[in-house]
Amino acid sequence: MKIEKRTLAALNSVYSCNSIEVDGQTRILLASEAEDRCLAWTGPDYTGSHTVWDGPGGTMSIVPIPGTNGEFLAVQKFFRMFDWEEAKVVHVRPLPGEKYEVTDILHLPYIHRFDLLTVGDRHYFIAGTLATQKATKEDWSSPGKIWVGEYTGPGPLEVTVLQDGITQNHGYSRLVRDGVMRGLVTGREGAFEVTPPQTPDGQWTVRQFMDWPISDIAALDIDGDGELEFATIEEFHGQYFRIYKRIAGVFKKVFEHPEVTEFYHVVVGTTLAGEPVFIGGCRRGKQQLFYVRAKQKAPLALEAVLIEEGVGPSNAYVLHEQGRDILVAANRETNEAALYIATA
Repeated sequence: MKIEKRTLAALNSVYSCNSIEVDGQTRILLASEAEDRCLAWTGPDYTGSHTVWDGPGGTMSIVPIPGTNGEFLAVQKFFRMFDWEEAKVVHVRPLPGEKYEVTDILHLPYIHRFDLLTVGDRHYFIAGTLATQKATKEDWSSPGKIWVGEYTGPGPLEVTVLQDGITQNHGYSRLVRDGVMRGLVTGREGAFEVTPPQTPDGQWTVRQFMDWPISDIAALDIDGDGELEFATIEEFHGQYFRIYKRIAGVFKKVFEHPEVTEFYHVVVGTTLAGEPVFIGGCRRGKQQLFYVRAKQKAPLALEAVLIEEGVGPSNAYVLHEQGRDILVAANRETNEAALYIATA
C-alpha cells in the first residue's frame, strides 16, 4: 500500500471531519473544537477551501443526512473541558455559491457524539452526552446518557433518554450487521450496542457486550472469518489501543499497540486500498497516526503500520473513491487539516 500526504490548511484545534455530496460532487468537511471555523474542500481535486461557518465552533461531530443534497447535522458550542452547557445540534443546508444556511434544532448540554441510523425511509437520531453536569474538569459524579429520537426534517428535534448512568460517555461508532444499522456506545461501564426500531411502532434496544472502561470503539472483520473484531481505546482518553477477538464466546485481547501513551483518540474500522484495517491515533507522546492490519490471518497475527508521527490526530474519516481511498485527518495537536491518499 502506498500513502501520500497532502496538507489542506492550518485550522486551529481542528477536531471533526466527514464528507457530503452536493450537486454530485464530494465536499470534505473539517471543523474546529475551538471558537473557529468549519471549512470545506470540493472534489475531485480538493484544492482551495471555502467557509461553511466562521463560528461558533466547538464541533464534536458532523453527520450527513441521507437522501439530501449535502445537508448535514453538526454539534456546536461544545467548548473547553467542562463548560458545555450551551452545546447544541445545528442543521446545515448548502446554498448556491458555496454558502450555507445554519439552523439550531436541538439544545442538549454535553452532547458529544451523535449519528443518524436509517431504517427503510426513516432516520433515527442517537446521541451520547459525556456527562449531565460538571462542576470541574475532574467531576464525573453526574453520568451521561444515551438520547434518541426520530429525525423528520430540519425543524426542532425532539429526543428522550434511552439509557442513563454511562460515566464518561465518550465513544461512538456505527456498525452495520445483517443489514441493520446499529450504534456502539462506550463509557466507564463498558460497551453497548444500540439498535433503532425496525418497524414504525417498534422499540429501541440496548445490549451491553463489554463490561470494562472503554473510551472509544470500532468494529471490523479484520481477518475475513465472518466474525467481528473490536478495537478499543482504554480507559477514558486512555493509554492503550487494543483489539479483541471473541474466542469460545469470550473476548480475548489479540493486539495492543506498542506505544503506551496518554490520550489515544482515533479508532476507525475501514478498508484502505482494499485491505481491512483499524486506523488509530494518539494526541500525546509520539502523536502517531497509524493503521493495524492482519499480516497473517490463521492463526491471527496483527501489526501496526505507521502513517505519520508528530501530528496528534483527534479524529479521522475514510472516503472511498475510484482507484484510491482518502484518509481525512483532523491533526488537532498540530492544527492541521490533512489528507492521506492510499493506493494499492
